[in-house]
Amino acid sequence: KLDALKNERFVFIFDECHRSQFGETHARITEYFTNSQLFGFTGTPIFADNASKNDLGKRTTKDLFGNCLHKYVITDAIRDQNVLKFGIEYVGRYKNKSQTFIDIEVEDIDKKEVLDSEKRITKIVDYIIAHHDQKTFSKEYSALFAVSSIDNLITYYDLFQKKKEAGEHNLRIATIFTFGANEANEDAQDYLPGDELDLAAEPSPVYTSSHTRDKLETYIGHYNAMYNTSFTTKDQQQFENYFKDISKRLKEREKITFNDEKDRLDIVLVVNMMLTGFDAKKVNTLYVDKNLKQHGLIQAFSRTNRILGEEKSQGNILCFRNLKKATDDAITLFSNKDAIEVVTMPDYEAIAEKFDEALKKLREITPTYQSVNDLVTEDDEAAFVQAFRQLLRNMNVLQSYTDFNWDDFAISKQEFEDYQGKYRDLYDKVKRDHQKQKTSILADIDFELELIHSDHINVAYIIKLLAKLKGATKSEAQKQKKAILDLLGGDTMLRSKRELIEKFIEENLPKIEDTDNIQDEFETYWQEQKILALAKLCKEENLDKLQFNALINSYIYSGKEPIRDDIFKCLDNRPSILKAREIGERILSKMKEFIEVFVNGMVG
Repeated sequence: KLDALKNERFVFIFDECHRSQFGETHARITEYFTNSQLFGFTGTPIFADNASKNDLGKRTTKDLFGNCLHKYVITDAIRDQNVLKFGIEYVGRYKNKSQTFIDIEVEDIDKKEVLDSEKRITKIVDYIIAHHDQKTFSKEYSALFAVSSIDNLITYYDLFQKKKEAGEHNLRIATIFTFGANEANEDAQDYLPGDELDLAAEPSPVYTSSHTRDKLETYIGHYNAMYNTSFTTKDQQQFENYFKDISKRLKEREKITFNDEKDRLDIVLVVNMMLTGFDAKKVNTLYVDKNLKQHGLIQAFSRTNRILGEEKSQGNILCFRNLKKATDDAITLFSNKDAIEVVTMPDYEAIAEKFDEALKKLREITPTYQSVNDLVTEDDEAAFVQAFRQLLRNMNVLQSYTDFNWDDFAISKQEFEDYQGKYRDLYDKVKRDHQKQKTSILADIDFELELIHSDHINVAYIIKLLAKLKGATKSEAQKQKKAILDLLGGDTMLRSKRELIEKFIEENLPKIEDTDNIQDEFETYWQEQKILALAKLCKEENLDKLQFNALINSYIYSGKEPIRDDIFKCLDNRPSILKAREIGERILSKMKEFIEVFVNGMVG
């Protein structure tokens, strides 16, 4: 059927060509099409230093595609802010002997029986349980955990599950592995393969034991119970759907519509799968207990460094083996020998010094948080905002290090949060001025509010507090009410909802007899307030309510701001060219505020 095309001019473009073009198919394509031109794209080319030998010999990307036409390496991508640096910590012997001791230094104990021992693995599990919230901003982000073999993965999973059942953690953990191919190939246990592994649902005929398949079936059963699904290894399509569901759960976490309470997945345990070619912006951490090297190492680390707002300042890599030399060698191979400082984050001590410098500058402008009230001009306020923003950026990075301790700094956590409250007050002032169309030099400053995060507090949590408030005595109720309102004022997500929740406490809560009905009553109240707010917004701006509501829903689903033309279609009359920009920005600002109040944080 292809004979007529055999001698025609063809251009083939291959993406991820480091792993898709080293088999027989490539040779068949190039031999058959006599007049073809090939282009290959890869972030980790195969050089002589990292080529592996197979049936077709030891070949490089240059052998297959010819001379390199252009290089855009990881250092370029970091400088252009297309990807993040890596914050790498090698978890091993501690200076402080009172802390948990984990033997990781491979030069000392590079013996399989030690590396695979349950005692060592248990200590690593305990370490992850202790530090996972810190690494992922209280589970706002997800993590992958790469381990050396399926046997070790089973040990890890069973320990996590045992500790979960004992009430030692509430992490949601899943796993995926190809129980046929991996078991038959010892090389695939330690290093990433050049080609993608098949998602084979049937065990390899050369591997007769059903042990790992039974284990995976059990683990999928845990997953089904967590998420109300019905996947299995016993059906090829269902097994592939299981893989797709895990991927989707990680990839879609960045969407506004994602229900974090119901659909969150914290850690995925893998041997090889998902360590190459898989991108999810809400994955910010990789735990590593396997020997990675060269393109496999860079590919695995790169699962964590996709850009997502200001809060995600780097990809977190926690190595439970000494991969320092392998990491330096890999970065040098794919960039140059001077790239290590560009690609990796500085040590904790270096970031701490930057924090101290930023704190000194802040104290020069506002010696205490109360000093913010005494700032006279907007120029003074702008200087404070910029100084504290720099402090926030450094703190955001510092808190991702396991060494972080408030005692290391000349500011307490409480004082930092007091400054943070003043910073947020100035942002609220800018928002009010903007709505009144009052110009302010502060309006040109990006406050980067994503950097202000707190523990996982949402409306579901507030409803639990309301139930306690309802059952409290009169004197205790006043204290609890004040605590709730203070909490609402201090949390970035809930601050915008404070007025409405306070109204519910004053007007609706006293009428509810049964505390079990609080959630239903609150949801009804919230829906009513949402409808009223939408109607008010549409009346103020002369918008068609149905069209504008559809536009809001589209924005919530896609996360993409509507173009001005779509906004203008909701208006009774299209504005003049002179007024269009001002009106479009004002309506978009009100739309975002509506979503911030009635949608963001309304989960669980």
